[in-house]
Amino acid sequence: MPVESKSDRKKRASRILAALKKEYPEARTALNFGDPLELLVATILSAQCTDVKVNQITPELFSRYKTAEDYAAAGEELEQLIRPTGFYRNKAKNIRKAAEMIVEQFGGQVPRTMEELTSLPGVARKTANIVLGSAFGSNEGLAVDRHVQRVAQRLKLTRHKNNQGDKMEKDLCELVPQKDWTEFGHALVLHGRRYCTARKPRCDECPLAKMCPSAGKV
Repeated sequence: MPVESKSDRKKRASRILAALKKEYPEARTALNFGDPLELLVATILSAQCTDVKVNQITPELFSRYKTAEDYAAAGEELEQLIRPTGFYRNKAKNIRKAAEMIVEQFGGQVPRTMEELTSLPGVARKTANIVLGSAFGSNEGLAVDRHVQRVAQRLKLTRHKNNQGDKMEKDLCELVPQKDWTEFGHALVLHGRRYCTARKPRCDECPLAKMCPSAGKV
């Protein structure tokens, strides 16, 4: 099979994007939230935990802690509330410290830039992209999680490995318009859950099969 040029890959990515928009017209984060602070906390909790599990514990959490000041002053109760998400001590520590910085440096409001967000404890680029895109509608990047990695690799939209998330993000952002970065990321996640699963992908039913070099070969 001939090596695909970047121009041809970009054209194929455009067709993939159009198909994803048709399949997932309302693609969004699976995390439930009401404001940027809730999304920030939920995203921190989602590390090495399913969105379903996070959504199970956040209603009570969000009813008890409503401001950055609340989280900054939280005691051991916070740890117990988030315990089901795993690594709860470290997550509670990061949430408290991030809340303290938000209060002291950002006037109690979640910051709106990549540089400021990634200065917060527990907030790497993926988390910042989720908050910026879903809470503020700002397409500064594309959140790369395990589903995005898997689907992008199978679609041959990147040659990078799972431990090269930033490079993979750069590849994907070069292939689709900036206005679509957040939606494209969410759609890839949904597609990874519905069709392009880690085990036994449903290639025979996949709407992207004709555009996927890996279809039927995984």
